[in-house]
Amino acid sequence: MIPGSAAPGRSATGGRSAVIATDLSEASETMIESDTGLSCLNRIGVDRVHLVTVVPSNIHSGMPGMNFQKRRKRALKRYRSTIEAEGFEVETHVVRGTPHRRINGIAESVAADLILVGSRGKSPLENRVIGSTARNLARTTVVPLLVDRIERGVDDPETIRRHLFKRTLLATDFSENAERAFQALEYLRYATAEVTLVHVRSPKDETSDDDPAGRLGDLAERLDDWGLEARTEVRRGDPATEILAAEAEHDPSTLLLGSRGRSRLRRLLLGSVSEEIVTRATGNVLLVPPPRTA
Repeated sequence: MIPGSAAPGRSATGGRSAVIATDLSEASETMIESDTGLSCLNRIGVDRVHLVTVVPSNIHSGMPGMNFQKRRKRALKRYRSTIEAEGFEVETHVVRGTPHRRINGIAESVAADLILVGSRGKSPLENRVIGSTARNLARTTVVPLLVDRIERGVDDPETIRRHLFKRTLLATDFSENAERAFQALEYLRYATAEVTLVHVRSPKDETSDDDPAGRLGDLAERLDDWGLEARTEVRRGDPATEILAAEAEHDPSTLLLGSRGRSRLRRLLLGSVSEEIVTRATGNVLLVPPPRTA
């Protein structure tokens, strides 16, 4: 039992819900049928799953070679059975429209705590790479977004990282939204074994009197209160480049970082840092957006 947990395999908060977006590709199937991944969701308190597939508006059942109605029902039934077998309540949603908009809309309507989407895989519905949906969600997500990295270019793809949160790397600029990302560790700790805290000091910060090492130390102490040990690192250079370099060095399961919103209509991330990381990271990325009213 993890120190401080209410019960084995459960978060003290409990009762969380997740939207799992699938394009019915082999990559999506890999993500959904990963018993380790589902176990990680259970450990952070997720007990309800909304399984969402979006049929693009320009795709119709009568199109030649697009007998996806039967395929969709068969796939969703199999996915639902897999998830229910792991102890989750499951609701399926089949909607038509622009994938990232409909996924966001459902996440809001069901008050989801997390959106989970695969980052690779061609879809039998839209014949496009679901990575484009992940990128669009990264720009616009209204709830925390977990991009689960799937192997690409192989016949039988697997998840790049078997565990979702076992080794978490938090990139922080000490902003308000970076603090929101840090707070996510309070429930992620039930599926986390180690945390690396990274701050990237850009050239324009060199004249500042700020003490990033000390501030990272303060965060590490807070993690200690949650029963987590952490290591800290201050890097210098371009934020996206250095965060990705830290990922290569520490090999985390998931990169965790906050995003910023320029407006309520379109969210841009640490400049373009988070979008670049979603695109280029080797492992998973968990992106925590600003509050909806920010």
